[in-house]
Amino acid sequence: MSIFASAVAQVERILRRFLGFMRREKLFRLAGVIAVLILGGTLGLAFFEGRSLPDALWWSVVTLTTVGFGDISPVSFGGRLIGVVLMFFGIGVLGMFTATIAGVFVEQRMRKDRGMESCNLEGHIILCGWNGRMQEILADLRADERSAGAAIVLVADIEATPVADEQLHFVRGGVTEEALKRAGIETAATVVIVGDRSLEYSARDAKTVLSTLTVESLNRKVYSIVELASEANARHCEWAGADEIVVGAELCSRVMSTAALDHGISRVLRELLSAQVGQDLVTMAVPPAQAGRSFFEVFSALKREQDMIAVAIQRDGTGTLVTNPDADAEVAAADRLVVISARKRRAASAR
Repeated sequence: MSIFASAVAQVERILRRFLGFMRREKLFRLAGVIAVLILGGTLGLAFFEGRSLPDALWWSVVTLTTVGFGDISPVSFGGRLIGVVLMFFGIGVLGMFTATIAGVFVEQRMRKDRGMESCNLEGHIILCGWNGRMQEILADLRADERSAGAAIVLVADIEATPVADEQLHFVRGGVTEEALKRAGIETAATVVIVGDRSLEYSARDAKTVLSTLTVESLNRKVYSIVELASEANARHCEWAGADEIVVGAELCSRVMSTAALDHGISRVLRELLSAQVGQDLVTMAVPPAQAGRSFFEVFSALKREQDMIAVAIQRDGTGTLVTNPDADAEVAAADRLVVISARKRRAASAR
């Protein structure tokens, strides 16, 4: 019964949307003219030619659309006169009708490309801001099988959609309440916020913290990942409610200092952190057969059976991350494992 009620409600929504579209675009008047022409042609042909109403209706529709199958042809003067009227009016009226509908679709496409439409999505990813860093993030998401065809919404103060991606929805504007609501922030799963490179460091981070506060005020459950320019502002971002904070300058400095002592380490990190090349660093659920076993046993089983290398445990109870755990550390069923996998990320990850 609930399935039937849901189907009925869906049909009602579609009908209301269609009627609203017809009313908004003033198509009822054109549809009325078409109906009058078909009705007049049907009755006229039935009167002058003595045809049945179904045959006369068929002839009226075929003549109005200028298809002209020729299976029914009027021979009387009155019937031919009606045919001429239908043909001339049919070209004009149907042309106006189809042109109006085509214009609406073109306008909707232009509004979508310009970021003027609202998104009706659920469990999607919202990207806030557009620069070279965000372009690389989007490319990496599309290289990952889990998000290759997923709906992603870009919120940015730019003129039009920056890339050709059918699953990328664009909302024009800054990270404001109005723009985020049009992006479907209430039902989003993840939000990524990058800094505005046109601002200097302190102003950039201040704007990022404010954006994080706006996001968290609209949806406390969304998982927010925020880029900062300075480590000094990380505490403010934590207070704003960010779930993960990436300090770009700090991360870059640490990679470079490590590479100075351990040559080639940056290439390893680049490969592990990018879905576009080489191995992947991903999280996965603990296999049921490995729950309750020691980390060393799980490590050995994963490498032997799935060619993966476990490097850390995400504890479900505390949310802490234990990197390179002790060999005898117990792996609980509710934990997640951070692994290096040669397979695609979707195959390695179980959500």
